[in-house]
Amino acid sequence: MTSGQAAITRAYHDEWARVVAALTRRFGDLDIAEEAAAEAFATAVERWPADGVPPNPGGWLTTTASRKAIDRIRRESRRDGKQREALMLDDPEPAGPAGAIEDDRLRLIFTCCHPALAPERRVALTLRLVGGLTVAEIARAFLVREATMGQRITRAKAKIRAARIPYRVPGAADLPERVSGVLAVIFLIFNEGYLATSPDVDPVRKDLTAEAIRLARLVRDLLPADGEVTGLLALMLLIEARGAARISATGELVTLGEQDRGAWDSAMIAEGHRLVRERIATGAAPGRYQILAAINAVHTSAPDIRDTDWSQILALYDRLARLDPSPVVALNRAVAVAEVDGPDVALAAVDGLAAALDGYHAYHATRADLLRRLGRGGQARAAYDRAIELAGNTAEVAYLTRRRDQLR
Repeated sequence: MTSGQAAITRAYHDEWARVVAALTRRFGDLDIAEEAAAEAFATAVERWPADGVPPNPGGWLTTTASRKAIDRIRRESRRDGKQREALMLDDPEPAGPAGAIEDDRLRLIFTCCHPALAPERRVALTLRLVGGLTVAEIARAFLVREATMGQRITRAKAKIRAARIPYRVPGAADLPERVSGVLAVIFLIFNEGYLATSPDVDPVRKDLTAEAIRLARLVRDLLPADGEVTGLLALMLLIEARGAARISATGELVTLGEQDRGAWDSAMIAEGHRLVRERIATGAAPGRYQILAAINAVHTSAPDIRDTDWSQILALYDRLARLDPSPVVALNRAVAVAEVDGPDVALAAVDGLAAALDGYHAYHATRADLLRRLGRGGQARAAYDRAIELAGNTAEVAYLTRRRDQLR
């Protein structure tokens, strides 16, 4: 990778959200902002490797994107009456005040998570505009087809235009009604970093997991009494603590049971456990993220996989299923069922999820492992083949391939 290409990659992660937000404020149109930003980055791909990286890459991108947007508005002026906006070259609308949120990216996430949009649409739109995830990555996070996710994002933009939803930074009083969407965005960014869904990137993206944890800490500073904020931070810390042990030297995924627990980050685990205990001490009914954090606290409390308290984990999944009766929760619960009641009982539960999760690689990977444990090698091989076909993460594909090839 050349220095110009590396600079473009850094700029994309650092500047995409800011450029889109600046153009949205100025021109009042998300489509124009997003397309102009994409054209500016495309221009950077052509020019930076040859001409050198400009002294201020972010300013260069914003200026270039603004010119692209103005060109488009001028072309469309006869149709939509935006000629006057295109001529306002020396009078851009100033950015709004930071309000209760000082961090630029977090402020953008709260701004995009507008309650007027349906929850899934606001989360998907925010992941696209601010999180920097591709439509394909967002679709895999929601377990839907890429075309379906593209339609959701398009409809969210259309709703913003039709309802004239303003691009306005929320005040402190607006944060509680938006925080659930913000937490969903942060967790999905973390998940894409924890186990990337595309074969074209590193299997683990530390930049995304670190950014998600940073944002969660900032949200907790804003809303310290919100149990789900604390729960999400604890959950991500306890997962990230295992990061150094998750990928082998050969680039293969290492499952929880095979990881070197001595390589886990003890400071992160201690902080995560402290936050879980802090929430338990309040006596308040836990939400989804708090229960998931508690499950991971049980996992990280065991010095060896054989010491894991699977009965407690199953009880926590039972509680989670009452709050979130989704097929993915049921699939994860089945893993605990296999340890408590046996793989045959778990397999019956997993087979009942086929209609909902047939396109999800983890469903077939879980089923393959249960079939392997039951000695049904032929069926296990077919399930592994399907999981490999669907999996995008290269480390996960390597692990699944090895497990399949070990079958008799």
